Amino acid sequence: MRRATRVAVILLVALGLLVGAAYQISRARDFQLFGEIITHGPRDMPQIALTFDDGPTARHTPALLQALADGDAVATFFLVGRDIDANPEAAAAIIEAGHEVGNHSWDHPRMVLMSPAAIREQIIRTDATIRDLGYEGPIQFRPPFGKKLVVLPWILREMGRPTVMWSVEPETLLGADAEANDIAIHVVEQAEAGDIILLHGMFSTNQATRDALPEIITGLRERGFEFVRVSDLIDPADD
Repeated sequence: MRRATRVAVILLVALGLLVGAAYQISRARDFQLFGEIITHGPRDMPQIALTFDDGPTARHTPALLQALADGDAVATFFLVGRDIDANPEAAAAIIEAGHEVGNHSWDHPRMVLMSPAAIREQIIRTDATIRDLGYEGPIQFRPPFGKKLVVLPWILREMGRPTVMWSVEPETLLGADAEANDIAIHVVEQAEAGDIILLHGMFSTNQATRDALPEIITGLRERGFEFVRVSDLIDPADD
């Protein structure tokens, strides 16, 4: 093999390894290159944070809020700015019910290869939309698809904000065909003190999760867990 060919092969292999490593880092639940990443709260307190990503939607937000109200549980909703703008009454209902609102970007892009300016715009624009609703609580940030690599964590660090991920994800592990009872059993059996539970309930495809929510709340409470907002879970000193 000629020297030039060997060098080309080595470079291609190295590039492949770098791309593979970058992909693994971008999807890692508990690791990032800059700043603070949070997957759970303290493990010595019987507290759980329920979180819902995406939306809001006018059609399905009320069902989630009703289930939470019936179970006397609070949650954190990581909302998409574009959807807040399209459904302000649904977003306002989340706030009026006493739940926490987080930032899940403006239009839910993969924020791995975006420019710093574009990432800042996604975050700042959504923050402003949340504040325009009258929300006064802390605004945590969760990246769309849980994807982050270099620029997003760096910008969040500059903003003094952590990347909020999760520690229990029933829908991902069980698959799109999971039934409500399966989702509920998984959450109730797998949850530990301090867990942040990732759920989706805003769209028609999330019916099983909406149906599972009452059983999740009942089951976790029977195990002795208290439901808290993400900000209260990760920073109890602010209570």
